[in-house]
Amino acid sequence: MSKILVIGAGGQVGASVVEQLLEAGAEVRAGARNPEKLSLPAAVEVVKADLTDGASLKEALNGVAKVFLYAVPQGIETFLEAAKATGVEHVVLLSSQTVVDAFPVQEPITVMHRTVEDAIVASGIAYTFVRPHNFATNILMWGWPESIKAEGLVRFPYPESHSDAIHEKDIAAVAVAALTRPGHENQAYFISGPESITQRRQLEILSEVLGRPLEYVELTEAEAREALSPIVPIWVMDAVVGYWAGSDNVPSHLTDNVEKITGRPARTFAEWAKDHAADFTA
Repeated sequence: MSKILVIGAGGQVGASVVEQLLEAGAEVRAGARNPEKLSLPAAVEVVKADLTDGASLKEALNGVAKVFLYAVPQGIETFLEAAKATGVEHVVLLSSQTVVDAFPVQEPITVMHRTVEDAIVASGIAYTFVRPHNFATNILMWGWPESIKAEGLVRFPYPESHSDAIHEKDIAAVAVAALTRPGHENQAYFISGPESITQRRQLEILSEVLGRPLEYVELTEAEAREALSPIVPIWVMDAVVGYWAGSDNVPSHLTDNVEKITGRPARTFAEWAKDHAADFTA
C-alpha cells in the first residue's frame, strides 16, 4: 500500500483518518502546521506541513502517493505545485455539500470549498471530494459542553432546526475507503448521518446519554448573534444562523453513501453522544 500523508492530523476528522488508516495497515505520515502538538501513535511519522510554506510541503510530500487534505484556499496553489513536483497521484479532500446545496447565506462557505475543488480539478491530479454538510461535532464549538456542565442547559436559537449530523468517524471512514481502495478517483460524494434531527432532539439524546435532565433555553436570533460574536467571525455567524433559520422545521436531505462506500451504516447522533459523553461531563 502506498504511503499516505494526512494533512490536518490534529483535527477531529484528520485524527480519525490517521487511526483508521493504521487499522487498515497503511503506511501513514501525519502533517500539521505545528507537528509538535500532535499526539499520535509511535507508528506514525510526524512532519511539518504548512500549506503556505512550499518548502515544508515538498518535504512532507516526498515519497507520498496519496494525500488527505482539508479545504483551505490559502496555500492551495502552493500545495498543488508541490504535489505535482513530488508525484502525488490522488488527493482526498474534505469539502462540503454546500458547493451543491446551500442557503444563500452560506455563499462564503460555498466559495471557500469550491475554490479548492476547482483548483484540484484543474491540476490534473486524481481526486475524491468528500462532502458532508453538518458535523455532529459542531455543537462542541457553540458552547454546549460548557453550559451543560455548568448549568444543565443550553441557550440556543431555533430548537426545531434540522441537521443531518454526521459522526466524524464516518467522514473519516469514507476518506479512508477512497485512500485505500480503487474506484473512487475523480468522484464527489455527499455524505450524511442516518437521520434528520432537530437541535432540541440532540439535547434530549444528550440528556438520555448523560443520565441527567437538560433544558433548552430558546434564544432569539439577535440574542444568538450576541452570544456567537466572541466565538466566530461575522461571515461564519451569518452562515450558521442563516442555516438554522432556513432549516427551522425543515427536515434535512439524507444519503446512504456512508453505507454504500464503507459497508456499514452511518452512526446515529446517539452513538456520537455516547462517544463524546466525556465532553459534557465535569
